[in-house]
Amino acid sequence: MFEGFDPVLLARIQFAFTVSFHFFFPAFTIGLASFLAVLNGLHLATGRQVYRTLFQYWVKIFAVSFAMGVVSGIVMSYQFGTNWSVFSDRTGPILGPMMAYEVLSAFFLEAGFLGVMLFGLNRVGKGLHMFATLMVAIGTLGSAFWILSVNSWMHTPAGYGVAANGQFVPEDWWAIVFNPSFPYRLAHTVLAAYLTTAFVVGGVGALHLLRDRHNAAARTMFSMALWMATVVAPAQIFMGDAHGLNTLEHQPMKIAAMEGHFETNRDGGMPLTLFGIPDMEAGRMRNAISIPQVGSLILTHSLDGEVRGLDQFPREDWPNVWIVFFTFRIMVGIGFAMLGIGLWSLVRRFRGSIYEDRWLQRAAVAMAPSGFAAVLAGWMTTEVGRQPYTVYGLLRTAESHSPVAASAVGTSLLAFIVVYFVVFGAGIYYILRTMGKAPSVFETGPDPREPIRTAGITPGPAMDVADGAVAGARTGA
Repeated sequence: MFEGFDPVLLARIQFAFTVSFHFFFPAFTIGLASFLAVLNGLHLATGRQVYRTLFQYWVKIFAVSFAMGVVSGIVMSYQFGTNWSVFSDRTGPILGPMMAYEVLSAFFLEAGFLGVMLFGLNRVGKGLHMFATLMVAIGTLGSAFWILSVNSWMHTPAGYGVAANGQFVPEDWWAIVFNPSFPYRLAHTVLAAYLTTAFVVGGVGALHLLRDRHNAAARTMFSMALWMATVVAPAQIFMGDAHGLNTLEHQPMKIAAMEGHFETNRDGGMPLTLFGIPDMEAGRMRNAISIPQVGSLILTHSLDGEVRGLDQFPREDWPNVWIVFFTFRIMVGIGFAMLGIGLWSLVRRFRGSIYEDRWLQRAAVAMAPSGFAAVLAGWMTTEVGRQPYTVYGLLRTAESHSPVAASAVGTSLLAFIVVYFVVFGAGIYYILRTMGKAPSVFETGPDPREPIRTAGITPGPAMDVADGAVAGARTGA
């Protein structure tokens, strides 16, 4: 069935498919674990029931997402042995211990305290439950630390030597772990995870506000999520620029592909190409829409700064410019759209009408999945831009593959596609169904009508307060 297919290409498609599924869940759970810790802390500090309600609402979603992330991650690890055994053998002395550190430190921390966080709310003390929630949040960040250190080393290898058998061996663990691109990649990815979670939480809050603008829990999560978007989106744009400058220093060919920069600019600055059609055969950008000199200004902080084009590198080393060029623009476009939503919400917040702007709420619902699209586009930009290497400049992808026939790789790829869509489709359906149920709160703390009165909205029956307590409240998950 797969005769004539390239087994290396099939193996790359298989890994790309499985890692794309996997990437969705950590991108969500990293931010959601921190959000749960904040909710738990606010409940302890203020005593407001709304924060406990939101904690209980989102912790169920976190549990399912975390489980699917673990399962999809295990599947990926098997592929290193089945499809990429040469890569595993060559890089094992360096990457193996780092993956073990992730399991022994971060994953054990997450798994060890997960049960207490999920089921201990009414079974252990509030302080212990808060500690467990914090440990899960720290564990997710720890996992991100080690996994991104491994990935960054593949892009900017450092602190290694080469043994007689061709294996990469450690010489300086500090240089290996904190390799040149790691700090930028870690900050960029964690901020992306926080934005992804913020827009999911904000979209769910907006959905329930469109259905019932008096829902106190929906108002709280909508407000908190938009505060996060307002603060983190500009920080992410700044960090993205810093990451780009680091990439220009260590992977200039990737930057050239991202910018569609085929010819080195020697007479004047490099333009910023907003859109165009990369022509790899001709080595040029067709139908380009660009802004003169702005590309040089961004990358070199000079209007006439020289930026190396793809013509400075062997053609056999070029990545797929089509994929890198367009996925980079998708990521950046979504980032600026997130910034726009954050600024829009800030204006409405200062005007006291953030809960009444139906168009803002509709936009938040539409933007709910935007973080996932951005992290997937960013991952494709990064990983395709590293090609044709698995370890940049040292080990080619074609040399990393196992001696496995195309039929075996293709058959397992089809099996993965079927199983993933059935199993993970069911999990995602459950998550979406849970999100579709409105959170309700029996507020015994400060009067939940107060922000509604401030905005000039008449409280509904479910918000009536008598003798300092809510007389009626909606029930539900």
